[in-house]
Amino acid sequence: MPYWGKIAGITVGLATGRIWIALIGLILGHQFDRGFAAWSSRADRQPNPLEKLPPDFISTLFQTMGFLAKSDGRVTEEEIRAARVTMHRLGLGPVEAGEAMKCFEQGKKASFPLHERLHGLRRCTARRADLRLLFLRLLLKVSLSKASLHRRERAALWTICSELDIGRVELAQLEAIIRAQKGFRKSAAGNADLRRLNGAYAVLGVQQSSTNIEIKQAYRRLMNRNHPDKLAGRGADQGLAAAASRRTREIREAYEMLKSRRSIR
Repeated sequence: MPYWGKIAGITVGLATGRIWIALIGLILGHQFDRGFAAWSSRADRQPNPLEKLPPDFISTLFQTMGFLAKSDGRVTEEEIRAARVTMHRLGLGPVEAGEAMKCFEQGKKASFPLHERLHGLRRCTARRADLRLLFLRLLLKVSLSKASLHRRERAALWTICSELDIGRVELAQLEAIIRAQKGFRKSAAGNADLRRLNGAYAVLGVQQSSTNIEIKQAYRRLMNRNHPDKLAGRGADQGLAAAASRRTREIREAYEMLKSRRSIR
């Protein structure tokens, strides 16, 4: 079970200087973790998560990302990069990613009907609070990609939460979790983890900007080319077969890491 909710709840509570608020934060964080674990378990059983999302979820998500990015007056390179990373995590192909980027640009316009789009999302997720939390989590990943959060952007985030019936405690917990994860990535352990992740991309011969489909194709191609059984069938000696076995294990481990990090199905 994840534990970021409990950490965030205790952190927010201790910041007030009152132990009883920290205990309440711990309880609320535990409930959040249980709900998130249940959602993650359901997501792991879904062959294609996009098939289970409401029809307008993706378009509304990237339009709202554009709206938030522009709400402080300037869209940063970090926000654009984070939006593209989100596209990859959702498994969007080149065509779908292009449409998502168009939605991002639509959201930046002053005429974007934020309330109308969020009302539509709330209607189609009326019984899916987990999807509304996922929506907010993906938005926060982009908003918190830069150094600081402008007060106008924070006000816009609260407007979005109000429209989607998400409370301030849930917003604070998600923000604390994402900031904690971001802090880990900047630590020594996080740097080591990043090196392992970059190594996995290198083993498969792909880039971080590659789509999930491209990564899956690269994995299958390499496994087909290096599998020991194929080399044995061609009369390869034991040394080559042993090297192929090590290479196959390396390819499989690299793919499993990327599969987990990018939710590849």
